[in-house]
Amino acid sequence: MAAAQSLAEAGFRVTLFESRPFLGGRASSYPLREGEEGAEVIDNCQHILLRCCSNLLDFYRKLGVEDKIRFYREFYFLEPGGRPSVLSRGRLPRPFHLLGSFCRLPFLPPEAKVKIAEALAGVWKEWGKRKDLDRLTMLEWLRENRQPEEAIRRFWGPVLVSAINENLEDAAAVHGLQVLRLAFLGRASAYEMGVPSVPLGELYDPVALAGGGEVEVKLRSPVERFAVADGKVQWAESRGERWEADYYVSALPVERMEQVLPELGVRTLDWDFSPITGIHLWFDREVTDLPHAALLDRTIQWFFNKGDGRYLMLVVSASRELVELGREEIVELARRELAEFLPESGRAELVKAHVVKEVRATFSPVPGVEARRPAAKTEISNLFLAGDWTRSGWPATMEGAVRSGRLAAEAVCEAAGVSRRFLIPDPI
Repeated sequence: MAAAQSLAEAGFRVTLFESRPFLGGRASSYPLREGEEGAEVIDNCQHILLRCCSNLLDFYRKLGVEDKIRFYREFYFLEPGGRPSVLSRGRLPRPFHLLGSFCRLPFLPPEAKVKIAEALAGVWKEWGKRKDLDRLTMLEWLRENRQPEEAIRRFWGPVLVSAINENLEDAAAVHGLQVLRLAFLGRASAYEMGVPSVPLGELYDPVALAGGGEVEVKLRSPVERFAVADGKVQWAESRGERWEADYYVSALPVERMEQVLPELGVRTLDWDFSPITGIHLWFDREVTDLPHAALLDRTIQWFFNKGDGRYLMLVVSASRELVELGREEIVELARRELAEFLPESGRAELVKAHVVKEVRATFSPVPGVEARRPAAKTEISNLFLAGDWTRSGWPATMEGAVRSGRLAAEAVCEAAGVSRRFLIPDPI
């Protein structure tokens, strides 16, 4: 979508092929019971953004939906038993704007806070300068910076695992430091968390996507093949029909590339993936007035209040331990753990529940993966790549996806002899 919007802005005529009956890919919404009139619409999973996501926010502005993102200045943490902690901005200038509330967090002892502060100073010094951050894991970096176990379990884990969708012992340190540098040590507002106030699908209007240019959207139209000859794509095939163009942008997920574009040599076996599990719970009464919270020391990592405290969405990132569990087992686990933080949820009646497992939610950002991420420009002269798995400069996030689309659009413009820049640099 970001590539289409940018190219339309540059004057290209664009046809966008989407395999599903709705736009958005993994960041989409759909009726809970397809085909049923008035069925409740749910998000595939809870997707959030931070104010440091400059390209995603600009994309939303151009779609005219920025007012449908609600930003929060407070990060809530809950301990088992329900004791809350709040991280929010104070009056000090950056990078000390969160220091006051951080020092008051009751879930961390003073000695852990001192060590965390020392490590954050290391982030400030090392990110963008140290050359080996893609060769060691985030946990190795934390150990190198003498972080106590309580700090790793209660601070670094809740903040980073959800941000990069990988466990600290597996994720490359470069991704963790990037999140911390941009979100918590950058502009004073960069850490603020944006949560869509409408179903994700309502953010993507085909007319707004065109932005006054020409974008034709074809739903339920998977691309099954690119025909390559003489170093160029000759046509693309969708639902048995051939489509010709001057330039082609493939935004297919990495696991589809081997089948659709074998000429590029992308092999699924070369990539590891990390799952995300979303658990939707509807209660017969309000069980919380908090908008969201990180849940400490348990399997469930976050909850988001989706409707008057009665409808909560729970999220588990890097959720490999849940992949093999059945729906009822996951719902039971979620209810049991949630009641430790929100006692009213244990007393309330569960009206309905829904579980979404994204087994291949994102690529796993392990050490060395950056070298495998391809650039937008390929060896095929009129073919370009987009997608959160390509070399976007960000981990697999909505910001990374938008960045990849804009980079692909820039590469198309360059091939067409048009000088255009769509990518907004990271705010430092």
